[in-house]
Amino acid sequence: MARVYIYVVDRDLGFAPNPFHGVCTLATCKPGIRSTAKIGDWIFGVGGRTLKAPGQLVYAMKVSQKLTFNEYWLSEEFKDKRPVRNGSKKMMLGDNIYFQNTDNSWLQAHSHHSLEDGGINLYNLNRDTKSKNVLVSKHFYYFGSSAPEIPSYILSDLGYKNNQGHRIFSLDKASRLVDWLEHNFTDCLNIVLSDPFNFDKSAAHYSVKTNRMM
Repeated sequence: MARVYIYVVDRDLGFAPNPFHGVCTLATCKPGIRSTAKIGDWIFGVGGRTLKAPGQLVYAMKVSQKLTFNEYWLSEEFKDKRPVRNGSKKMMLGDNIYFQNTDNSWLQAHSHHSLEDGGINLYNLNRDTKSKNVLVSKHFYYFGSSAPEIPSYILSDLGYKNNQGHRIFSLDKASRLVDWLEHNFTDCLNIVLSDPFNFDKSAAHYSVKTNRMM
C-alpha cells in the first residue's frame, strides 16, 4: 500500500525539491525519504517557522520514478536539471549535481551544495549521498510562496506537529490530506504556481556544516 511522507521545509529555493522544467525532483537532502519512498508514495513538504509558514503546503509530489544519481545525471530528459551557475535563477538551482565514477569517487557539480568556488563540499556530499536515489514526480503540486494553509482538522487528525525529520502515514490514514489537495487544486497540477519563498537567494551556497547559506 502507498504511503504518505510529511516533513517541514526549512529552505525553499527551488533546489530541494526542484519543481522546474515540468518535473518535480528530490535529488538532494532528505536521504531518509529518498532511501525508502517507493513509486506511488506521496511526499508533502509543509512550511514551518523558518519560512514563517507553519501548516502551509509548499509542495506535494507523487513519486513516478526512482533513479540512481548516475541514471539521473546521464539522462537526456533531465539535462536541464543540471545547474548553470551563470544562468537564470531556475538554472542556477539545478539539482542534477552528482555522478559516481567507477572508482567510487564522486563528482559534485558547481551548485547550491558545492563550495562557493565550485569545489566539492564534502559535508553536503556525504549527507546527500547517504541515499543513492533521486525521486522524480510527474504528478506534483508546487505552491512555493503561495502555499495554501492545510485545514487544521486534517493536521490534527494526523497528529502532525512542526518537528524535525519526517513522518510516514499509510495512504488510508492520510487520505483526507490527499483528497483535500487533489479536489481543491486541480488547476495547479504540474505547474509552478509561485516563486519559491527564498528565490531571491538563488545564487547562494548552503553548507550542512554551518546550516547556513552563504
